[in-house]
Amino acid sequence: MRKICAALACAAALSIPGLAQAPKKRVAVMNFDYATVQGSIAAIFGTNTDVGKGVADMLVEKLVSTGKYSVIERKALDKVMAEQNFSNSDRADPNSAAKIGRILGVDAIIVGSITQFGRDDKQTNVAGGALGGLAGRYGLGGVGQKSSKAVVGVTARLVSTDTAEILAVANGKGESTRSAASLLGSGGSAINRAAGAVDMSSSNFGATILGEATNLAVTSLANQLNNNAGALPTRVVVIDGLVADATGDTIIINVGTRAGIKVGDTLNVKRGGREIHDPATGKVIRRIEESLGTLTITEADEASAVGKYSGAGKLKVGDVVTSR
Repeated sequence: MRKICAALACAAALSIPGLAQAPKKRVAVMNFDYATVQGSIAAIFGTNTDVGKGVADMLVEKLVSTGKYSVIERKALDKVMAEQNFSNSDRADPNSAAKIGRILGVDAIIVGSITQFGRDDKQTNVAGGALGGLAGRYGLGGVGQKSSKAVVGVTARLVSTDTAEILAVANGKGESTRSAASLLGSGGSAINRAAGAVDMSSSNFGATILGEATNLAVTSLANQLNNNAGALPTRVVVIDGLVADATGDTIIINVGTRAGIKVGDTLNVKRGGREIHDPATGKVIRRIEESLGTLTITEADEASAVGKYSGAGKLKVGDVVTSR
């Protein structure tokens, strides 16, 4: 009975709002830079292939599965990168990444590089032009007389979106060895690939020795990043927007998820009043604002949000909505 009471007490404690778990830190994962291994990649796949995107996708899956972070959807990141004309050469630049992270409203952004991707033995007649010359099938030809060893090395940095400071560094390395096999030789069929990219999350790629090495390297990277989740400072998001439409108590504002707004947020609503000017310079030194009430967000997209208004008086277009 005493044990049952203790368990019930623990469950009750967990339900107390003051003892609730802190919210997960929000992060985004950039496509990894692979410039230093581009020659090896072209030799393996028969063409320049964006394995940096593949590694980033694998890392996102592992971070999501462990639940230490709240990870921004890749489509949202890709859209912002396209709008900002973000080039491949910026993938590992902390300053560029921090800018993207601020737009997304995340606590930190993960940038990385692939430092090693390919073989690590003396055998040379392996998988030459595997995709182009062999109709997209691997495991055919180029198989030597000894074991093949695939090695993948990756490094990642956790970057503050406020200061571009590098908060943590992680390094992962994976190796896989198999007799009588090429880097992409496991007896599988065609690799899923399109537009210069390989589906590195597919079972086909995962079954190869190169896929096994990549998975080990990315798993090591994810574990190290997870260990740093608790030390990551929470980014303070300040919301400043305007009422765009006021129909009854349903209010639409001109800022959304890109500014950091989430469903359930409660914002203050104010109306601009008198301006106090410096008598010497004529500059505005203070604005006297009238507090009208609060707005609880019920819907949000990237550029706007909808909320329920509670307060005195009727709102009008141009009223200020703020988290301050």
